[in-house]
Amino acid sequence: MARTKQAAAGSSNANSSSVNGSQKARSPSPDPSDRPLGPLAVTVPAYDREVVKVNNANLTELKNACDDAVKRFLSRPELFKQIYTHTDVRLGLGWLSVFVAAGTAFYGYKIDFEQSKPVVTVGLILYIILTVLSTLYAYFVEGDTIFVGKRKTFSKRIITERITLSSSTPPTPKASSCPSYSVSLHYVRSTNGGKTLLGRGRTKGAAPYNKFFDANGVMDQPAFEKWVGGLVETAMDGKAA
Repeated sequence: MARTKQAAAGSSNANSSSVNGSQKARSPSPDPSDRPLGPLAVTVPAYDREVVKVNNANLTELKNACDDAVKRFLSRPELFKQIYTHTDVRLGLGWLSVFVAAGTAFYGYKIDFEQSKPVVTVGLILYIILTVLSTLYAYFVEGDTIFVGKRKTFSKRIITERITLSSSTPPTPKASSCPSYSVSLHYVRSTNGGKTLLGRGRTKGAAPYNKFFDANGVMDQPAFEKWVGGLVETAMDGKAA
């Protein structure tokens, strides 16, 4: 009888330690209060919109209209502050190449040709280098990126969010009659100066242009914003699509 009680007690202790161990192994679920405001919670008043109309036969116009709508929507005061690093780099390289070209041309105009040849040659080489750098940066670094945003909120602690959005118009399959607008999104939420990761998500989505533009080329901005907002919130929740 005593042995039976000891065995039962041992089994109970083993089960208890097993439960405690499994509880320790589980990571705590994230606090819902840490999740900042999502785009779907933002209401854009009608008076705050301008009619967007494009040529339905022009894919460049369709894509540019969608890109601009993404920037307008996600850069609202309630959402993200747009970061213009890519634009600043390209503008800096562009203006620098203009100054080099203008300075070289002015020097060559004022100074005798034979005497100015070394300086003009250096200026020409420098101009070519700057132009090539700008092209390489746009192709390899910026790529299809259309929006980079950042937001800081306070919920018991300072939370920093960063979002990067790229877009493209994939080649239209033969079976499809309408080209699509494709979006790729990367989202990171952190605290403690970026040292502690709170959440991360990647998502992709594509929709035909005729879902957002009517027969006259007028854009249905609320429908487009709802679609983009849904993709952003999916990434904010750490889901993949």
